[in-house]
Order: sequence, then structure tokens, then C-alpha cells
Amino acid sequence: MDIPDEQFYNKVATKFGGYKSGVISTEKFFDGDPEKIFLEQLLNCAGNEKIALDIGCADGRFTLKVSPNFKQIIAIDVSEQMLDAAKQLQAEQKISNVLFQTADAEKTPFNDEYFDVVYSRRGPTPYQESHRVLKKSGYFAEIGIGEKDAKELKEVFGRGQNFGDWEKSVLASKKAELETLGLKEVFAKEFFYSEYYPDIDNFSLWLESVPIFKDFDPNKDRKFLSEYVEKMKMQEGIELKRHRVVIVAHKI
Repeated sequence: MDIPDEQFYNKVATKFGGYKSGVISTEKFFDGDPEKIFLEQLLNCAGNEKIALDIGCADGRFTLKVSPNFKQIIAIDVSEQMLDAAKQLQAEQKISNVLFQTADAEKTPFNDEYFDVVYSRRGPTPYQESHRVLKKSGYFAEIGIGEKDAKELKEVFGRGQNFGDWEKSVLASKKAELETLGLKEVFAKEFFYSEYYPDIDNFSLWLESVPIFKDFDPNKDRKFLSEYVEKMKMQEGIELKRHRVVIVAHKI
């Protein structure tokens, strides 16, 4: 069943009060932490005179974190509940240079060449729309999901985000699409790493909070979940193999 993004993220925000489940996990990186590298790359594009667009901001934690590095950030999402959580965090942190608003990533309400930087942190990546709203000499940055992300988990469940596309290189296709639009590659790299969850309850709760299976049900899917846990239980915990891609491109 294909659940719309808006419905899924509204459900997550209602249950968890945002996009943070509080689940316990550890990570083992083999070639650097992709989230840290994405942050470093984004800050290389930042500036206190620059205006940025965050596509798919969820509860806004990341954008509020990087907001001191920009003049202004406009952050969009389709989930009203996520945006409510973002605005609450913003009020608590007393940050004034971020504007959260509802918008369709594929068809934003912004003028041509309005933003100095456009970024997506595991959110939508509408390249044509990003190119339209990005100024000449502006930068596009993203961290996305690789084709082999959680492959073993999806195979046990027989479904999931981009199920079966194991050999279609996400990095190669993204690079080709950006090049077609006239965006020059600045940085492009994929990362493989592992996450470990201490027990089945933590792992199950985490699965409720992410779109790997937007229709995940801890009761109906218990058989698959138990099978996966039995297969991937390691000394460090229940292993989940992850795959990320980080890309930065320059509009010329």
C-alpha cells in the first residue's frame, strides 16, 4: 500500500512529537560519517549574506542547527504536524531567521533564482525545481538514500523503499541528472555503514518512525521482524546496513 508522504509524516509527528523517536542505537562507520560530511559540505556553501531553501525539513532540528550560518533559511515540508513541531522548537530556541512553511517540493511558490543555496537532508530532491529557484553560482547540496540501504531488511520483508533496485546506482543517476541541468559536481561520494539496535523493541519502534516501510505495523509484521532479528543479531546488537550518498553541485 502506497501511503502518501504527508499522511506518513503527520502520523510520525503525532506519535513522536517530531521526527525523533528517542530510540537507542549505535553506529559503526567505515569511511566517515555521511551526516557529518554533509554538514561540512553544506557549511562550505554557507554565508551570513546567503538565503537558503531546505526541502523537506521535517521537524526542523537540522535547519535550526545550521541557521546561524545563513542570513535566512526558508524550510518547507508537506506535513503540517511536522511543521508545528518545527515552529515549537524554533520558539523554544528563539531563532528568528528561519521561516517554516507548507509547500510542494515539486512546485514551490518561490521566484526564479531566489536562493543562494538549496539543500535536502534525506528529503525530496526535485532537481528541476531546485535548479529553477537557485541563483546562478548558487549551490545545491543533498544527502540521500543509496540503492543498497537496508537491503537485507527489505529482502526479509519482501517490500520497502525502492525495493529491488539494488543494482541501479543512485549516485550515478543523480550525478547524470544534475549534469544534464547544468549543475557542476563539486562533491559526490557514497557511504556504507552499520547501525546497531540493542533489542527488538527499540528496532521496532524505530521502524515506525522512518519511511523504509511506510505501512510498517509492529503486530502484523512481527514474523518478518523476528526473522530479521534472528538473522542479524550480532554482539553489538541488531545490525542494519546503511547506504548514503552525499552530493554538492554548483549552478554555472
